[in-house]
Amino acid sequence: MSQPDPKAPVSDPAAPSEERRRWMAVLARAGGEAIRAHLADAAPLPPHTRLRGPETGLVMLRGRAGGDGAAFNLSEMTVTRCSVSLPCGAVGHAYIAGRDQAQAELAAVLDAALQDPARRPSLMAAVIAPLAAAQAALDKAEARKAAATRVQFFTMATMR
Repeated sequence: MSQPDPKAPVSDPAAPSEERRRWMAVLARAGGEAIRAHLADAAPLPPHTRLRGPETGLVMLRGRAGGDGAAFNLSEMTVTRCSVSLPCGAVGHAYIAGRDQAQAELAAVLDAALQDPARRPSLMAAVIAPLAAAQAALDKAEARKAAATRVQFFTMATMR
């Protein structure tokens, strides 16, 4: 019976792209300090090798008039990206808004570590779940604040 190759990439079919998209969205929206604060409660991250970056650049933001009109260039945005590799072969990538290179590298390492089925449950519980909950609470507070300024005109309400 052959032994599995220890350098073979960690490819877990139990980590579907939808779940990975969710944790990457949480990491991209979280600040570097918040990620580090939650990592203090988790197991230490594995050593990693930088494959690319972290490097900062610009991306073009596109918009559409009315949401369905012709696309146009709206503005540029500063983005930092990073790619890392773990000794087990897992590769993590991160793109974050802004210039925080440490946050981009940390998010890339977490992306790679979360692909490991042995590490995923503890990292999800210690880092991703609390960050997602804090982001959801912030979104809810902003929605309440916006709803408080909503104006409903009497004539418009009675016409419907």
